[in-house]
Amino acid sequence: MSINVFKDQVVEEKGETARLSSFVGAIAVGDLVKTTLGPKGMDKLLTSASTGASLVTNDGATILKSIPLDNPAAKVLVNISKVQDDEIGDGTTSVTVLGSELLREAEKLIDQNKIHPQTIIEGYRMACKAALESLQKIAISYEDFESDQHQFQIFKKELLKISNTTLSSKILSQDKQQFSEIAVNAILRLKNGTANKNSQEQHNVNLDNIQVLKIIGGKLSDSFLDEGFILNKSWGNNQPKVLENCKVLIANTTLDTDKIKIFGTKFKVDSTSKLAELEKAEKSKMKAKIEKISKFDINCFINRQLIYDYPEQLFTDLKINTIEHADFEGIERLALVLGGEVVSTFDNPELCKKGYCDKIEEIMIGEKQLLRFSGCHQNEACTIVLRGATEQVLDEAERSLHDALAVLSQTVNDSKTVYGGGCSEMIMSKAVDTVATNCEGKKQLAIESFAKALRQLPTILADNAGFDSSELVTKLRSAIYNGMFTSGLDLNNGSVGDMKELGIVESYKLKKAVVSSASEAAEVLLRVDNIIRAKPRTADRNNY
Repeated sequence: MSINVFKDQVVEEKGETARLSSFVGAIAVGDLVKTTLGPKGMDKLLTSASTGASLVTNDGATILKSIPLDNPAAKVLVNISKVQDDEIGDGTTSVTVLGSELLREAEKLIDQNKIHPQTIIEGYRMACKAALESLQKIAISYEDFESDQHQFQIFKKELLKISNTTLSSKILSQDKQQFSEIAVNAILRLKNGTANKNSQEQHNVNLDNIQVLKIIGGKLSDSFLDEGFILNKSWGNNQPKVLENCKVLIANTTLDTDKIKIFGTKFKVDSTSKLAELEKAEKSKMKAKIEKISKFDINCFINRQLIYDYPEQLFTDLKINTIEHADFEGIERLALVLGGEVVSTFDNPELCKKGYCDKIEEIMIGEKQLLRFSGCHQNEACTIVLRGATEQVLDEAERSLHDALAVLSQTVNDSKTVYGGGCSEMIMSKAVDTVATNCEGKKQLAIESFAKALRQLPTILADNAGFDSSELVTKLRSAIYNGMFTSGLDLNNGSVGDMKELGIVESYKLKKAVVSSASEAAEVLLRVDNIIRAKPRTADRNNY
């Protein structure tokens, strides 16, 4: 006799059924994104059923967060891809695929060999530790690149290789050399800027100092790096087109008609003269506000909100240039790069922090008129201008460039690199296999399964490129196990090549995060033996 302790609309899955449900959901997510992996990976076209908006991407995190998933295990993998995207910026597909492959192998162990999940978890922990230790041993470090000019030049070349490897699987792959140079120069500007300050800030490479501006028109190869901050706005009417030695006040305040606001009150006037008096009161209130602002000793005023004609004319008479309706993200970045603060009250000029730059001028890019801020307080700030034929192309180009910038910023902070093309995975697999041979009991099977899952990444790379993965991965395994530790997959020629010569380099921090995150996600899902689906509790709690 079974006793049901749950209320209506509660579904419970136990034991094998719950575990199978977890495995199926996680494996399905891995299968969904694995075709996007590598330089020959394919894109996904995502379309909204309600709005009809479309999105073309091969970024794992973007795909997974755009799709509503019902399976709780699938959501765990979505979360690790999001964390990978936030922490490192790239490797979102790799971490999802490795996590799902670890669970695929675990499913076989539980189903065929009747191994307990806790035994598998123990084996996976040992395997993960061995894999990360071997990865650390093969990592190449460039710790002295800031003080040694020769080392800096070598490290810069490595950064270009890392950027090339990151972009080779993206929409920018055709022009990856150009975009790699843009990304590396932008990151090194930031690094040099922070390195010149106190040592505590040396590891804070703030990507907010890099503005990415998307302008439709032209082609991707027309994109460029501008050593200044470009704002997608123009000056007010009848104001000088070039401003030098700029003292800037950045504000978020209402500068419309600035009506006398008496809430819940209606005005009734019986003559136009009384209406004119009301307008005069409004104007005098606005004039007083502009006079307050003018006491800040500025020659440029930037407002997040609109500036109407009358206040704009007052500013022009005071020889203060104005920029209106700067979007919130734009104004936050401006405050950062100009060294100022966003203010909304103007009673205490001495307490407000103004922004400074050498020059602000109007420029034309394509058909657009924009403002360039040169010689900013944060002089390492820069703008990457992306050109492209459609919005979808520009959006995907921005996502691709973000991945490259994020990986480079992490590599600059932790200057270790490893070889790509499946080389690192195969070396880790070899280290894990060695641990397995020295281990007794059922744990050995779990450790071997971890090694198999690692080997699945180069296998998927070869499959996505249309080559015979069995033959290629076997050759790669043979090369690595015979001591050729720079061997990897050359997917342009369908052969095993030397990654050092081909310049296929990846960030050590990225690879480390992929293995540790995927292992932890697999461990979390392996512990599940009960899934309870319940209707959310409502405000009426009398029944509980």
